[in-house]
Amino acid sequence: MNNDCFDALDALEKEKGIPKEYMLEKIEVALMTAYKKDTERSNVRIALDPVKRTAKMFCQKTVVEEVTDEKNEIILEEAKKYSKRAQLGDVVEIEIKPKDFGRIPAQTAKMVIIQAIRESERELMIKEYESKKGDIVTGIVQIIDPITGNAILEIGKNQATLVKAEQLRNDRFKVGDNVKVYISEIKKESKGPIVIMTRLHSGLIKRMFELEVPEIADGTVIIQSIAREPGSRTKMAVYTRDPNIDPIGACIGIKSMRKSKISKELHGEKIDIIKYSEKPEEYVEAALAPATCLSVYKIGERSFRVIVSPENLSLAIGKEGQNARLAARLTGMKIDIKPEGFVETETYVEPEISDDDINEEDVSAIEEILESEAITEEAASEGESDIEEAPEENNVSEENEEGLPEAESEEE
Repeated sequence: MNNDCFDALDALEKEKGIPKEYMLEKIEVALMTAYKKDTERSNVRIALDPVKRTAKMFCQKTVVEEVTDEKNEIILEEAKKYSKRAQLGDVVEIEIKPKDFGRIPAQTAKMVIIQAIRESERELMIKEYESKKGDIVTGIVQIIDPITGNAILEIGKNQATLVKAEQLRNDRFKVGDNVKVYISEIKKESKGPIVIMTRLHSGLIKRMFELEVPEIADGTVIIQSIAREPGSRTKMAVYTRDPNIDPIGACIGIKSMRKSKISKELHGEKIDIIKYSEKPEEYVEAALAPATCLSVYKIGERSFRVIVSPENLSLAIGKEGQNARLAARLTGMKIDIKPEGFVETETYVEPEISDDDINEEDVSAIEEILESEAITEEAASEGESDIEEAPEENNVSEENEEGLPEAESEEE
């Protein structure tokens, strides 16, 4: 190794943050591996000195009375030439000047060094992003894949991919744009760490408000919960223990500057900020804003019915049920919205009869009733058939007897 190699290690440490000691250790392993492959020797040690900028290779041999293995053993007289204190059984290091490596050993050394650099980069990347898990980072768009829509972001000294599935539906990035993303997870795979970045997580909203609103950052205003439909609408419940502070006003800011800045970063996503209340009825009523509720009452353990005026019904439900859906997710309650004048009607539910409720006497009684009804129906059907089969002459004579004399009497 010459001075250029040590200069390269200094540059690698400065640019990528890879420690020089780590790389020296890996290079020693790479050179030993290459030399062993080239010479079939296993008793080799390599020493790299970054201060003196030297690289030396030593062959290690055991001191014996009689040599049986020339590659690994040396007699005492020969060992004294390299170390005056050498004794039988000691290991003596003999500096060697290796010839140029062959193509295959040199390629092996190169691959070991490259692998070491990659492993170091992965470890540094894991350490960096593990500290940022659950936080937001700002990346610069470097590349946009025209087929998949994935965006390659430069974050610090690393690059990471923001996949299309984790982008907002109205995100339209250009190369050079600054993009805020939320680090939701870091997966350690065999090919390297995978950083899951997203713009869909509710944590993105929370962290953006923490960075934008000092009252939230110092704990004066507390975010209770967030319900979000990314790219469309978000509801956020806040409260404070300081009676002199308006938690909603603090989040909105003067002339809505704070909220507008966050909404702009999310390409116009609407953000509703409501006041949290420990009283469920008040909390549910506030969650349905901007709709005005006439009354809210409990109908179950975690179920509430809300009465609104007819003109507020569509506003309370929202487009495609969005407002009611977000309110339910925000409060964790089931919300039933009804218009003014709603009257609850009881529906009759037929009781279920099990086999255990019917004894043998009941069964026999029921059978007798069904049998008598069957006999009655049979008799009735026979009577109807007799009437239908009556001769037509009798009917005509009756009509004549009743009708003709009366007509003749009128003429007379």
